[in-house]
Amino acid sequence: MNKKILGVMLSAALAASMCVPAFADDAAKKVGVSMPTKDLQRWNQDGANMEEQLKAAGFEVELQYASNEVDQQQKQIETMINNGASVLIIAAIEGSSLGTQLQMAKDNDIPVIAYDRLLMDSDAVSYYATFDNYMVGTVQGNYIVDALDLENAEGPFNLEVTAGDPGDNNARYFYQGAIDVLQPYIDAGKLVIPSGQLEFTDVATPTWGTDVAQKRAEDILSSFYADGTNIDVWLCSNDSTALGVENALAANYNGNYPVITGQDCDIENTKNMIAGKQSMSVFKDTRTLAAQVVKMVGQILNGEEVDVNDTETYNNNVITVPSYLCEPVFADVNNYEELLVESGYYTADQLA
Repeated sequence: MNKKILGVMLSAALAASMCVPAFADDAAKKVGVSMPTKDLQRWNQDGANMEEQLKAAGFEVELQYASNEVDQQQKQIETMINNGASVLIIAAIEGSSLGTQLQMAKDNDIPVIAYDRLLMDSDAVSYYATFDNYMVGTVQGNYIVDALDLENAEGPFNLEVTAGDPGDNNARYFYQGAIDVLQPYIDAGKLVIPSGQLEFTDVATPTWGTDVAQKRAEDILSSFYADGTNIDVWLCSNDSTALGVENALAANYNGNYPVITGQDCDIENTKNMIAGKQSMSVFKDTRTLAAQVVKMVGQILNGEEVDVNDTETYNNNVITVPSYLCEPVFADVNNYEELLVESGYYTADQLA
């Protein structure tokens, strides 16, 4: 990574974390934070970052994890409303599942910030804070283009694709961003897909489950690569799906090791990256996103104009939700130390 870009990103994160507006009404400061699960490392980090920064800003925080159970998340949000939350921050398990709860929030004049996953099919969503999800995919796609030198190499190269949860609106943005970069090379025959599986519905991974991704990868390997055919690149939308693919390759594949993409820089995947078992992971510094959301909460409660930088992209089938998009970057074996360790995101011991 260009050090100038890294410096700008880290400076922005620090500035955002320091830019916490005071809120006007000391009585109106309870914030409900609903996270989908503790099963994925990134949501634990998101929740911890959110709670820490909200408390540092003087807010009372009710943080709940829903164990990937939609009905549990529904009940938890209802409890937050009944407990007098002034703002709700919600990372949905399934974006269209919270209509009743969102209407309850609207009826109680409680603003709702959709956190990293767009809340669908409701006009009760005030703001959306996330990373540029389409850009996540383009970062992955461009990494593949560079890693295989697709502009100059003759190919063909064998490609397989593992996308995300169809219930997560972000998954299609990740997928489409990458496919839009790679499609010209597919059309030109430089990238070929032995399994024939390219449509989102064919490559999606319910719940982003590592076990689900592993089973599908095992099926693909046994059906299309058991004869010694090499796989050159496996596009994975995030780290939990990449881990499933890596597990399948370890048990069922003896060819040349492919380029593998990911997202979130989970600890196990970063270790695999260092060991040469994963090529890259898109880094979304959740400290930056949490700091931005804390700032937005303060602006909401002060009646100030709320920072957004996109008012056109994210339509939830009812309204286009004003959004703030943070910029993702990629980590690989060449830059993970300065990006992840020197920035304080991980310690060196965590990655040992």
